[in-house]
Amino acid sequence: MPRPTMHGSHRVTSHAPSPLSHSIETTDRPAAPLADLPVALPSAPPSGLPILPTLPGAATPPATGASPLALRRTIADTDLTVHPLALGTSVFGWTADGATSHRILDRHRDLAGNFLDTADSYTSGRSEVIIGSWLRSRRTRDSTVIATKIGKNLDNPGLSSRSIIGAVHASLERLGTDYIDLLHFHFDDPTVPLEESLGAVDVLMRRGQVRYLAASNFSAERMMEARVLAANGLPRFVALQTQYSLLHRTSFESSLALVTRAQGMAVLPYFALAHGFLAGRYRSKADLEKTTRSARGAKYLNRGGLRVLAVLDRIAEEHSAAPAAIAIAWLLARGPVVAPVASASRPEQVDALVAAAGVRLTRSDMVDLDRISA
Repeated sequence: MPRPTMHGSHRVTSHAPSPLSHSIETTDRPAAPLADLPVALPSAPPSGLPILPTLPGAATPPATGASPLALRRTIADTDLTVHPLALGTSVFGWTADGATSHRILDRHRDLAGNFLDTADSYTSGRSEVIIGSWLRSRRTRDSTVIATKIGKNLDNPGLSSRSIIGAVHASLERLGTDYIDLLHFHFDDPTVPLEESLGAVDVLMRRGQVRYLAASNFSAERMMEARVLAANGLPRFVALQTQYSLLHRTSFESSLALVTRAQGMAVLPYFALAHGFLAGRYRSKADLEKTTRSARGAKYLNRGGLRVLAVLDRIAEEHSAAPAAIAIAWLLARGPVVAPVASASRPEQVDALVAAAGVRLTRSDMVDLDRISA
């Protein structure tokens, strides 16, 4: 049966789908052989920056025997209730082949995860194909919140009306579903009037193919422009995906934090573990590998980065948790953050990521992490 859902001033009918070492948060990936794809596998803030409040109890672990739903957050102004860790899937079809990706998704689901983040440009769309294969084989579409990003795939580049509609139709086919829960504009496209882009999404929402809209890598100024257009009846951004971590704070805390809070937007930080550095993967030059991830993580291999890692190690030991879990728990206790995005290239790496939602950092922990990362 169709499910009517309210989206601001829009009433949309969504249809059920047809029966068909730690974080490596990167963007586009080289294509993997199609043979890899499985088919039906059974504080003291930085100077001048606003203080973001710690949310009391935001990451409080559930009581013994509590339902996994106790570890859920709602994206404001939507009916999307998600686990506080969004599993990034940029590695699917790249460093994780199809079968491994399915095992990662299984582990994430088994740990009560329900929020997947992908993009039409990740491994030229193969990430979406792998997710779609898993959704069909496990029959998990109704219990999974799918967020995908459009605008960077070479078949439908940019945010023109034609590209948006073409990109969404292609993503729906790869995912094997007839609706996307949360559609992101991957990057701003200054060559296209924002009114045209939002108008195209309005058409897709009225068709029931997109439920909610979000921005990724947008400036504070463009988000304010979008809000004005939304006030005149166009779809509004309900969330922002942006780079934010203990080692990358200024760009968010200087302006984006104010705008997202004023607009009541959820924040979904990516590169939450700074390319694996905050997971403790790189502690010396000997740990570096000849990979894109190592090259990006290497820039934090300095005195400041190692000081942050030392504090993470100490707090992790006190909480009997992994450093990755502490780094994500810090984000979860910050302002409007709903669900950081982090990815895994092996199933066993998922545990520390999901465990972050059950870590309750003390006020002293937050002060120490705020000070060392300022």
